[in-house]
Amino acid sequence: MTSWRDPSEKTLALLLLAPAFFLIALIVIYPVGKLIYTSLFDMQLSGGARALDFVGLRNFEEALKDKEFWHAARNTLLITVVTVPGALVVGLGLALLANLPFRYKWVVRLSLLLPWALPLSFCGLIFAWFFHTDYGIVNDVLRMLGAPEPTMWLLNPTWAMTAICLTIIWKTSSFMALILLAGLQMIPRSLYEAAQVDGATRWQQFWQVTLPLLVPSIVVALIFRTLTALQTFDIPYTMTKGGPGSSTETLAMLIHKTTIDYLDLGYGSALAVFMFLMSMLVTAVYLRQIGKQA
Repeated sequence: MTSWRDPSEKTLALLLLAPAFFLIALIVIYPVGKLIYTSLFDMQLSGGARALDFVGLRNFEEALKDKEFWHAARNTLLITVVTVPGALVVGLGLALLANLPFRYKWVVRLSLLLPWALPLSFCGLIFAWFFHTDYGIVNDVLRMLGAPEPTMWLLNPTWAMTAICLTIIWKTSSFMALILLAGLQMIPRSLYEAAQVDGATRWQQFWQVTLPLLVPSIVVALIFRTLTALQTFDIPYTMTKGGPGSSTETLAMLIHKTTIDYLDLGYGSALAVFMFLMSMLVTAVYLRQIGKQA
């Protein structure tokens, strides 16, 4: 017989896990449950009054028929598909550069922190100025290179999405680089020495030693980067406000517009549930891939 002063291993494990469980329930389970609950109602605020009517799955049915929802989801997926691999490639290059054994490598490592430390909205404002049609730095450089006329970066749907993706890649590649740099430093130097003895070139060392051992760090970086890409809001909002028209509006921006501007909490919650499900699906795919490698 056990007591609270001398608990069994099972009881002790439950006691130690209880604080973490309650914390997760407070910051994750309750908000998600509240979100799903709200999505089942027609909840609109007008004039300080709140109309609350239970509608079941009607908000989800309307979302699936809403062209604006599919357009925002397409933009979100496009940003994810473009910026996640782009940030991975750039981040890997920066990590390899920061891992080189030269004297002043701390300067490179310090420079990796600067884009990561900038607030997303501030970064969007900076690059909105860079890509400005009349006085932006990008068009000034293009003029010096002989461009016949300035590019309307933020006024053309295609160029606006391109500018947003380039900005996101610049902002997030440093985060990827920091994670990959930590992974690179965990690889034993003895493996490279053995590869050199076997006559492997630098390129062969990268493909046969570095890349395989860096896969766990790459997967972790991809999980975090993909989840934040699916929730992209700050940079497109500060650069274009979703314009021109709604050509760069993401799902997070549509949720913000529906709940904050239109005060339609029920439908906005349903849209948020779809974004949550997208995030969970991506996470499940990554975790399954990790399980196969374990």
